[in-house]
Amino acid sequence: MITGNTELIAHIGYPTHSFKAPMIYNPYFDSIGVNACVVPMGCKPEDFPAFLRALFSVTNIRGALITMPHKVAVVDLLERVTPTVAVAGSCNAVRIGADGKLEGDMFDGEGFVRGVKRKGIAVSGASVLVVGCGGVGSAIAASFAAAGVSRLALFDVNTESMLALAARLRQHYPAIEVLTGSNDPAGFNIVLNATPMGMNPGDPLPMDVSRIASSTFVGEVVMRAETTAFLAAAQARGCQVQVGTDMLFEQIPAYLEYFGFPTTTADALRSVSTIKYA
Repeated sequence: MITGNTELIAHIGYPTHSFKAPMIYNPYFDSIGVNACVVPMGCKPEDFPAFLRALFSVTNIRGALITMPHKVAVVDLLERVTPTVAVAGSCNAVRIGADGKLEGDMFDGEGFVRGVKRKGIAVSGASVLVVGCGGVGSAIAASFAAAGVSRLALFDVNTESMLALAARLRQHYPAIEVLTGSNDPAGFNIVLNATPMGMNPGDPLPMDVSRIASSTFVGEVVMRAETTAFLAAAQARGCQVQVGTDMLFEQIPAYLEYFGFPTTTADALRSVSTIKYA
C-alpha cells in the first residue's frame, strides 16, 4: 500500500518492459514492513540529464537504480563516485550524500562475482573472458579484477569501449594480464556474455560455443528469459552456468545497504520475489 509516507526508489531506464527489480524489492519491503517502493520510470537518453536532476528534488526519493541505456551517461552527471565506478566507467546506484551532492556506486559486478563464488567457483587466480564492454560488462570486469583474477580477456565490436576499459584495468590492476580483441572462449575458466546476443533460439551467439570446454563456468547477464539460447547451448556442452537474475539477486543486499534499508540475503529475496519472465 502506497501512502503519503512511502519512500521511493526510482528504477530508471528505457524501455522498461524487461525490468525485474520491482518484483524483488517490493515483495521484500512488504515482507519486512518497510514503507518503500521501487517504481519503474522510462526515460529516453535525450531526456535523462534533466530528468535525473529533477528527480532528486523530490523529497521522498531515497535513491535511484540506473539501468540501460543510462549506466555510462550517468557518471558525468554525478558529483562523486566510488573507485569501482571509475574503473567500470558506469554506475547503477545514485543517492544524495550527506553533503547534498549526487553520488554513485556500481553493484552489477559485485553481484555477478558474488554469485559465481556462491556456486563454488574459484575466482582468485582464474582466467576470465568478458564479451561485451558496455556498462554491465565493464562493471563485471572491474569486479573480477578486484577479486584477483590472473588473466582477463575483453571483446566488444565497439573497439573504442573495449580498449578504454582495458586501459583503465591496466592502470588500476597492473599485475593482471589484460587481453583484447578475441571472443574465443577456449582456455578460460570463466566466460560470460554481457551483450544482448543469444537471447532467443536462432539468434547469433556471442561466441563459438563449440570452443567452450565442459569445465568452463558460463555466465549470462540477460534477464528477459531465465535460460537464454546461449546458456542452453553451454549447458548442452556440460557447463555449469549462471543465469542473468543471479547477478540481480546477489547485488540487491548491497543496494539495500547503500540506500540505508535493512539488508538481507539472495536466498531470502528469492523466497519472496514474484519475478516472472515475459
